[in-house]
Amino acid sequence: MHETVEYATADGFLSSVWLLVAIPLASAAILLLLGKRADRWGHWLGVGSVAVCFVLGLTYFLQLRGLDNRAVQVSLFDFIEVGSLHVDFGLLFDPLAAVFVLLITGVGSLIHLYAVGYMEHDPRRRTFFGYFNLFVAAMLLLVLGNNYVMLYLGWEGVGLASYLLIAFWYDRPSAATAGKKAFLMNRVGDAGFAIAIFLMFAQLGTTQFNEVFNGVGALSSGVVLTMGLLLLLGACGKSGQFPLQAWLPDAMEGPTPVSALIHAATMVTGGIYLIARSNPIFSANETLQTVVVSVGALTLLIGCVIGCAKDDIKRVLAWSTVSQIGYMLLGVGLGGGAYALAIIHLLAHGFFKAGLFLGAGSVMHGMNDQTDIRRFGGLWRYMRITWATFGLAWLAIIGIPPLSGYFTKEPIIVSAFEREGWTAWLYGGAALLGAALTAFYMTRLFVLTFHGPKRWTEDIKHPHESPPIMTTPLVLLSVGSIAAGALMASSVPDWLEPVFGPHTEHEPVLSHGVITALSIVVTVLGGGLAWALFRNGTALQEQPAGVVVTAARRNLYADAFNEAVFEKPGIFLTRALVFLDNRGIDGLVNGLAAAVGGGSGRLRRLQTGFVRSYAMSMLTGALLIVAAFFALQLGWLS
Repeated sequence: MHETVEYATADGFLSSVWLLVAIPLASAAILLLLGKRADRWGHWLGVGSVAVCFVLGLTYFLQLRGLDNRAVQVSLFDFIEVGSLHVDFGLLFDPLAAVFVLLITGVGSLIHLYAVGYMEHDPRRRTFFGYFNLFVAAMLLLVLGNNYVMLYLGWEGVGLASYLLIAFWYDRPSAATAGKKAFLMNRVGDAGFAIAIFLMFAQLGTTQFNEVFNGVGALSSGVVLTMGLLLLLGACGKSGQFPLQAWLPDAMEGPTPVSALIHAATMVTGGIYLIARSNPIFSANETLQTVVVSVGALTLLIGCVIGCAKDDIKRVLAWSTVSQIGYMLLGVGLGGGAYALAIIHLLAHGFFKAGLFLGAGSVMHGMNDQTDIRRFGGLWRYMRITWATFGLAWLAIIGIPPLSGYFTKEPIIVSAFEREGWTAWLYGGAALLGAALTAFYMTRLFVLTFHGPKRWTEDIKHPHESPPIMTTPLVLLSVGSIAAGALMASSVPDWLEPVFGPHTEHEPVLSHGVITALSIVVTVLGGGLAWALFRNGTALQEQPAGVVVTAARRNLYADAFNEAVFEKPGIFLTRALVFLDNRGIDGLVNGLAAAVGGGSGRLRRLQTGFVRSYAMSMLTGALLIVAAFFALQLGWLS
């Protein structure tokens, strides 16, 4: 039975935590409604609003540390009051919300600053920053809401803002299509999340976090399993996990700062937050945890395999995000102390993945927006800062000690080996294989981009480093890539204990030292193999490949499957319904109307307007009546 969850009412300075949502929301409203009058300074307002939220978030964090009960909520007003349904428009600031606020606003501020330089020549830069601020405001509401309806409100706000940002260059068909794809696939997950909220209210009469968590123990295992699976469906949609992962790489059609914000600090972490916040539900059912672990393990391998076959620098990083979120999902599925381990990896991932995406944008900035890594090479001589910061993020994500990824990913691998029986080997082996493949495709990306011979196209004369406004965030994020993992691994588990309970460890099937050694060995082997294969470049044209590589290039046929199973039958069904509506329902209504109209038209011809015609009609009628009378008298009609 999970411990009773109680939240205190915020007072003093913490009662103003609503400013975290209000400030970027107000900035977005100004930028989107004020028009061209804000073109000259609107981008700085966008940057400043998120930076102010980071300072506020840090202040609230320090205030929370001084409280005995590290969980306070602020009730602003009644949001929904219908019958027995009461939904409070309130915010919850606890250790879990605090770390997400710092990640969203801290890394988000750096991405906003980078975007000032990246979007400098875009005529719609003000609008872009308006959407950017709207995205941050929605994400902050998502992590700060004190009930599932508030979380869902932020959830849908993030979905809307992501659509606007992914399709920002809507004049490009690929960007418009990617935006619609992200929006529609997220609707599938959102439907599951919404039904889960309905089920909570039907079974428990509430959507408040503490009331739901305290009532889980009274529910049957079937209800808990159903509720958890629906929440998991929502998480898979938002975080790009199997089977709803296909939209995430296509989101690269948006500007690079959008890719960094979505993939590093905000949107894709929303699904992990949902499961972590709902930990009493998932911890109450072992089958549910097994499903979560299985989805995470499968997704991390899918992301790794496809990442090995991609040549677009941003798409490699996108599939890397799918894989790394898989590690986090694996962690939250393991339960117990692994919840905190998943959050630590999420926080570290925010630093090094943002650094990788912004580094990719810096490369594109200097290479005339080219993205094919086969056409790069030797760039370390021309982009020293980008090369150095990208290299640190590369070492961090593959888990080379003592960088941050080593301190966050390796404990998840150890926890996977702590499961009972053969599942320890299954999930632990998947995590180890993922580490090897991550080292391979990320090293391939790094080597082909920055090392080896020059393979530039003729229109590239002089690659150049990005301006300071873009490289400064890269340097700051690289500091996080170096130190964030060690710092958070030593402090975050204790900080999150009020949310997840005390950290518990089980004896793994292999000793910690052996698992750590294996993790380092497979990482070095994967990276070394990639360096050996690609240090001299690669073929500039796509070559015939085997079954596995071909499948990876085609995203393991996920798009083909969705097209065959959902898209084409959906189009056929839509056309059939349109035909039935036009020829069936509308045909019946229109046919009846035509019959009435035609009959009335013919009857109308009898009304000529001439007295002689009416007199003849009356005479004819009278003669017919007289004839009928005589016929009856003579018995002719008997």
